[in-house]
Amino acid sequence: MITLAGKKALVLGIANNRSIAWAIAQAFHSAGAELAVNYLPDEKGRFEAKVRELTAPLAPAIFAPCDVRDDAQIAHLFETIASKWGRLDILVHCLAFGNKEDLQGPFTQIRRDGYSLAMEVSAFSLIALANRAVSLMPDGGSILTLTYIGSTRVMEGYGVMGPAKAALEANTRYLAAELGKQNVRVNAVSAGPIRTLAASGLGNIHEAIHKTEAASAIKRAVTQEEVANTALFLASDLASAITGQTIYVDCGFSIMGG
Repeated sequence: MITLAGKKALVLGIANNRSIAWAIAQAFHSAGAELAVNYLPDEKGRFEAKVRELTAPLAPAIFAPCDVRDDAQIAHLFETIASKWGRLDILVHCLAFGNKEDLQGPFTQIRRDGYSLAMEVSAFSLIALANRAVSLMPDGGSILTLTYIGSTRVMEGYGVMGPAKAALEANTRYLAAELGKQNVRVNAVSAGPIRTLAASGLGNIHEAIHKTEAASAIKRAVTQEEVANTALFLASDLASAITGQTIYVDCGFSIMGG
């Protein structure tokens, strides 16, 4: 059994009980990790209330607002972690966003601001968070992010997220190369399509899942729990020699031909 006993883990991007981030937070909690989680602040506090209620059974030691487009909020989050824990062992980045029209519309009509937004939230944010996290990892640590095969293949309805995820995977490799000397590992998990709130914005998620089921080696779709189990392994000391990698967790879809 994998243990994270004594580990301090920050999981960003929990949205609801179908999100991969939620499954990862549950797996980490079951393995003994102490958790910090964020919520996206909004004027009516809807996200805060939803995430607070959902994560209550996990008793997160830190529950803080963080919009990764705001450097001040990122700084405040890590200052809170430093004050409460003094260190951080694991950072999990489950953040991505693209405007609906930039996902489902013609690729040539993606506007500059929409492209920049997708890159900022989905790719650059990993760099911004890692920059803060590494100072709290003096004895090493593990940084994880989530990606998708649309980074290397053209997937219908994925639009602007394809380049954003490609950039995210490149960021993973460059961060791994730089932070390796500090014993900080950086990896990406490329999950197959799953029925999550984020995936519903793609418009054709049900069709994508059915195609994956038919074309994958195992002939089924992956689950949130299976992705979380991979994240648990990569965050643990059992994966101490794995860094800079994109690990496919898609029931073998990525290995198959047309």
